[in-house]
Amino acid sequence: MRYGEVAVRLHEAGYALPNLASLPHIAVAGAVATGTHGSGVRLGSLASAVAAVEIVGPDGSLRTVARGDADFPGSVVGLGALGIVTRLTLDLVPAFEVRQLVYDDVPFGPLDELLGGAYSVSLFTDWRASRFSQVWHKLLPDQPSVLVGLAADGPRHPVPGMPPEHCTAQLGQPGPWYDRLPHFRLAYTPSAGNELQSEYLVSTVDGDAALAALDRIRDTIAPVLLVCEVRAVAADDAWLSLAYGRDSVAFHFTWVPDAGRVAPVVTAIEDALEPFAPRPHWGKVYRLDPSARYERYGDFRALRRRVDPDGKFGNEYL
Repeated sequence: MRYGEVAVRLHEAGYALPNLASLPHIAVAGAVATGTHGSGVRLGSLASAVAAVEIVGPDGSLRTVARGDADFPGSVVGLGALGIVTRLTLDLVPAFEVRQLVYDDVPFGPLDELLGGAYSVSLFTDWRASRFSQVWHKLLPDQPSVLVGLAADGPRHPVPGMPPEHCTAQLGQPGPWYDRLPHFRLAYTPSAGNELQSEYLVSTVDGDAALAALDRIRDTIAPVLLVCEVRAVAADDAWLSLAYGRDSVAFHFTWVPDAGRVAPVVTAIEDALEPFAPRPHWGKVYRLDPSARYERYGDFRALRRRVDPDGKFGNEYL
């Protein structure tokens, strides 16, 4: 099931998830397994809402690993390496409404202020200037808006040239959480559709320095970029989570679909971010060796050997 499908059923029963990714089109199991996230300084990744995971092992046996079990932190963001996930138990909250405001042409500033201005915030730049072309605020009904720029005079799409009707309602119109927390509507193609993606998470304390480092190479980034999104992710304890042990700032890059042109730019970004110990997003385009990026990487490998000693769930990527 995809988040967009699960969310409607939850809402009909009076419940919600604390956060969603920008795309409601993604499968729940796959998003959790790769550490996928939305945005919010107090909101964790989608994996942080998991209370239990049911897994089919290599011998066909079924096991459930729940929060509090020793193997749980290693089993949630599992990359498919530990078995076939057949069921997830998710933490719920009461259903709530969100209103969405977009601001145009916002100068770069302290990220803690910009990212802390709403329940969920996304900052978009094309790296053609030292500014965010759009800032998206997702606000709770009683949450005041912190004006950061010129309010958009109509609906926006974060990717230049794409139709805004593909996006969730803006202009302060209240609506259910599942139809405001994502950027894109389930019935339409999300983002640009035909694209490559990269993303790196650094500690919040390094966010401004990382932004400045990327700004210094923006002339390298811009020619192959569709849009860059900057988000906040709260720390969690999943061993292979991108936000393991640290509140994080995420720098997401949506690229033109040209791997040859994108590859050297990815290397330049990784070089610029290296002083800040970046963690690359699983399943996206990166060249870094992730084994040096996670304190519990060795523990995860040991867990994998124990639950799948013959590597039945391995593949070339793993």
